[in-house]
Amino acid sequence: MSGFYQKSSARMNMMSTQAAGSPWWLRILIGRRPALTLVRVVIWVAAAFFIFRVVLLPVRVDGISMAPTYKNGGVNFIYRWSYARQHPLRGDVVSIRFAGPHVMLLKRIIALPGERMAIRRGIVYIDDQPLDEPYVKFFNPSWQQAEVTLKPDEYYVIGDNRSMRSDEHTHGRVEAGRIVGKVLL
Repeated sequence: MSGFYQKSSARMNMMSTQAAGSPWWLRILIGRRPALTLVRVVIWVAAAFFIFRVVLLPVRVDGISMAPTYKNGGVNFIYRWSYARQHPLRGDVVSIRFAGPHVMLLKRIIALPGERMAIRRGIVYIDDQPLDEPYVKFFNPSWQQAEVTLKPDEYYVIGDNRSMRSDEHTHGRVEAGRIVGKVLL
C-alpha cells in the first residue's frame, strides 16, 4: 500500500510543479486542459454566431416615434422566429424591413389583415370601433387618416408617440413579408 501512496504523491507533486511553472493569468484563462478550453471557446463562438445571426437580431432605437415605450438610443432584440408558427397580433411591437437589410423600423401593429382602419382626431378606429391603446400616453388630435381596408397580407403599423405631427411620423400599411420579427421586452 505504501508504494501506491508514494506514486500518487509523486504524481500530485509533478502536477503542482507544472501548474506553478505557468503564470497565474494563463492558468485562469486557459485552465488545466488547453485543448478542452479551446473546444469550449469554439462552441461558445459558434452558438453566439448562430443566435445573433439567425435567431435574435440586435437593434438600436434611433428616434422618438416609439417613446415612451422604447427610448431613443436603447438596444432591443428582435426574435426572428416569432412568427414561424403564428401570425402577428394586434399590439405586437415588430421590426419592419424598411430600406435594405440594415435599416428597419420599430412599430406597433394596430390593424390586422382584412380590417377597416381610420384615425379621427388622433383616435384609432378599427371597423368603426375606437381602439383601446393603453401604451399611448400622449396623442395629437390633429392626426387624421381616411378609412382604409387592409388586404389579406397587410398590417397597419404606427409608433406609440402620437404627440408628434403625423407627417413627422412613419406609419402605414405593411406587407406581412416585410415583418422581420417581434421585439423581445
